[in-house]
Formats: sequence, C-alpha cells, structure tokens
Amino acid sequence: MTYSKTEGFGVADQELAEFARAFSHPARIAILKLLASRKTCISGDISRELPLSRTTVSQHLQELKKLGVIKGEVDGLNVCYCLDDDRLADIKGKFLALLDEITPGAPPCC
Repeated sequence: MTYSKTEGFGVADQELAEFARAFSHPARIAILKLLASRKTCISGDISRELPLSRTTVSQHLQELKKLGVIKGEVDGLNVCYCLDDDRLADIKGKFLALLDEITPGAPPCC
C-alpha cells in the first residue's frame, strides 16, 4: 500500500496547501487579476492579454477551474471565464484564519 506524504495532515491543511500551490505561479495570479479587473466573464482568447501561449494559458485556467476559483461556461466556440466570488471568499477566510493562527502574540523569541 502506498502512502502519500500528505495523508498525515488534516483535510483543511491539505486544502490550504492546494490553494497555495495554485496561487504560487505568476501566470495564475495574472489570470486572476485580469478576471477581477474586468468584473465580468471573459469570452475569447485570454492569452492575447498575457505573454504566454494559448496552450499554457489553457493549462493554468484548468488548474484554477479545478480548484473552483474560476468558472468556465461554453459560449459558442469560446469558453467564458469569470471568478467564483463565493469560493474566493471562502479561501480568503481560510488563509486569514491561518495567518491569525500563526501570527505570534508574544514578542519574538530571537
């Protein structure tokens, strides 16, 4: 039986790690910022807005969609992408809770 190195950690910690991994690539940050700046769904070629190939942008979009931070709906020959505000609010709350938990309340020890 194989054992994953993440199995020893709680579901909440694994989920936070997945979010962190998804947000750790500058292309994904750029895509999220682009979608947020439009405040509407983007239909068409997002790669025209970024210094990346269509294939690369597509892979990053799939990663973000897999985590549920963006939605994608077929619109004719295009896919219309937008942020999932509820999912992002949930992630934000979890990261803020983590930061509150790890922020020291006492003076530094070193």
